[in-house]
Amino acid sequence: MSTNNQLSSTSSQPLYPKKSEKIVGNKRKYRRYNWIFLLSVFFPVVTVGVFNIFVDPYDVFNTPNFLGINHLKPRKDNTDRLKKAIDIIRIKPVTVLIGSSITKQGLDPNHPAFNNEQPVYNLGLNSANIYELRPYIEHVFANQKELDLIILGLDFFMFDTLLKNRANFSENRLEKRHISSTDLLNISLSLNAFLPSTETVAYSKKIPPDSIGYGENGFTPYRNPDPEKTLELFRRNLGAYYKMYTKYKLPIELTELKKIVDFCAQKKIKLILFISPSHAIYWEIIQIAGKSSTWEKWKRKVVEISDVFDFSGYNSITSEPINNKTKNYKDSYHYINHVGNLILNRILSYKEEEVPEDLGILINP
Repeated sequence: MSTNNQLSSTSSQPLYPKKSEKIVGNKRKYRRYNWIFLLSVFFPVVTVGVFNIFVDPYDVFNTPNFLGINHLKPRKDNTDRLKKAIDIIRIKPVTVLIGSSITKQGLDPNHPAFNNEQPVYNLGLNSANIYELRPYIEHVFANQKELDLIILGLDFFMFDTLLKNRANFSENRLEKRHISSTDLLNISLSLNAFLPSTETVAYSKKIPPDSIGYGENGFTPYRNPDPEKTLELFRRNLGAYYKMYTKYKLPIELTELKKIVDFCAQKKIKLILFISPSHAIYWEIIQIAGKSSTWEKWKRKVVEISDVFDFSGYNSITSEPINNKTKNYKDSYHYINHVGNLILNRILSYKEEEVPEDLGILINP
């Protein structure tokens, strides 16, 4: 081949890559970068999610409890509005005990009077107002059409118009038969759940495994870690209750309670109402705050809507002396669960001979 032909052949080949080849090469680089970026984000998120689900800090995934790893869950109690909404979907109770933390800590779903009413679930919610309780009752019925019995503990404070819904209350998660996508993301893939998970592991390593099963069926009986502080607990909360009741405002009508009563009547669900037996000093605080007449007015309004078992006021249980040996109360507001057993005996007509004669009376108009 001549030199001219060689030059001609060489000049016919481009000295630089074609534009299309550069675009293809750039696309490959971007694609590789995108995959690296996505994987670097994906794996940590999945790792956090798996860790949160395994530890289950809010006790919503029904993950087994392992000693020294996740048997103690300190955040569970304060997320009861989430946990209990999911429990209802899973357990589908035919009997429900519902109210505030007083009911939550006081009424045992395994009381022998419920032997033929299982499964029973304690749907007590911390600091619940009456508005919050109604959608939870409707949530139970949406998941269990055979709902047969509701025992509702009424507390004077839950009708205060100034008592707002708790921040973690969400109607979006209720009346569903599955966990909401928002809740699922928040308790699994969220970093907000990662800290409670690490706390769960840390607490489980330090504290003995006597809390396994604590909170089953929604029941969280009070466990006094230091009986010598009982008197201190009484003193601590009396000031808070006084401050609350000086500002207390009773609504003109107990509309939400009426809705609950009407709903149960419409769905043919037996509903039993009772007024909680807080300690006598609690009723004294209401009087000192100038709200004793409002309290009596509230009871009359309740009775206009439905008959109710009244355990409030002064009797042999509520008038127990206050000291570090007090057996019936955690503080002036919360009774211990053996008092709850007496309440259930009375309203369910079970071994009433064991109930003090002056504890509980059915009142009507």
